[in-house]
Amino acid sequence: MKRTILSLTSLTLLTLLAVSCGSSHLESITITAPATELVGEGGTLQLTATGNYSYGPSNDLTQKVTYTITPDGTDVNSIPLPDPPADITISPTGMLTAVDPFVCTFAPGNTTGTSVTSWVLTGSYKIVATYNGVSSQPFYVGMASAAGESGAPANGECGPSS
Repeated sequence: MKRTILSLTSLTLLTLLAVSCGSSHLESITITAPATELVGEGGTLQLTATGNYSYGPSNDLTQKVTYTITPDGTDVNSIPLPDPPADITISPTGMLTAVDPFVCTFAPGNTTGTSVTSWVLTGSYKIVATYNGVSSQPFYVGMASAAGESGAPANGECGPSS
């Protein structure tokens, strides 16, 4: 009887040990996209949220995470960016969309004649993805969904082209 109980106890402990060694938990989430600016009226940008686990392969969590968008900085006219859904929205599938009122968060950094040779980011939207209590690193998106004033730059551009 003692031997049977001892054998069952040992077998149970070995099973628990084997199961716990093979388990994996979410350690981090990484957001990626093909660009870091949202361009044009109604422009879109697809985000990908990847779950990185303690054991085993990473997993696409794009449609499982909860996205949070926070304005950070100002538009080209030094006006604070509004809270979404103004300027930017995000779908449950990770698709960012530029919406009315359209905005520019890039200012000309350097101009030559009527051409802008570089841009300075004045503000962006910070996006964080969360799943099962784990949050991603912030992902920042500049907005170039509206042309700048006609006088600066002279051709009415807004931000770098993707």
